[in-house]
Amino acid sequence: MPALVIIDVQRGLCRDAAGTAPIDTVIGQINLLATRARAAAVPLIVVQHHEPAGPLRAGSDDWQLDPRLTPLPDALLVPKATPDAFHETGLAAALARMGVGELVVCGLQTEYCIDTTVRRALALGYGVTLPADAHATSDNGILSAAQIVAHHTLTLSRIDSFAQRVTVVPAAQWQPRH
Repeated sequence: MPALVIIDVQRGLCRDAAGTAPIDTVIGQINLLATRARAAAVPLIVVQHHEPAGPLRAGSDDWQLDPRLTPLPDALLVPKATPDAFHETGLAAALARMGVGELVVCGLQTEYCIDTTVRRALALGYGVTLPADAHATSDNGILSAAQIVAHHTLTLSRIDSFAQRVTVVPAAQWQPRH
């Protein structure tokens, strides 16, 4: 069974990702995925980054989920303090309890939290679907956000050293299956 994992769609990160394909479009694709997941009874997991101090301090305005994200009161909330949604969180245990074997990963920051979580998921034996148009980041001064997203999407899809692989699809083509 798959689970939809939505990573770090938080006010401060969405504001910083304004240089990507319009963040409204990316959030719209994430909302489409969430609607399809909910309709198919696929578990929804929202991962939310927090810091002890700074802009993503738990409870701060920038830490809040972006209001354009469809409300997900039925989602499992997983707080994390590193780019890896599995590191020192209850994510792996929750996925095991739910019988999840595949993750659909979307959200923010492509080269940090999306990349790290996808690689860790592969190492743990999960198949991963990466909707190519449902993750984003910011320009970094060397590469544009679009270049970063394209590079990581391609790189992740080519990892073949694990038993599982990353499948890249447009969000509109993802159909939940059990």
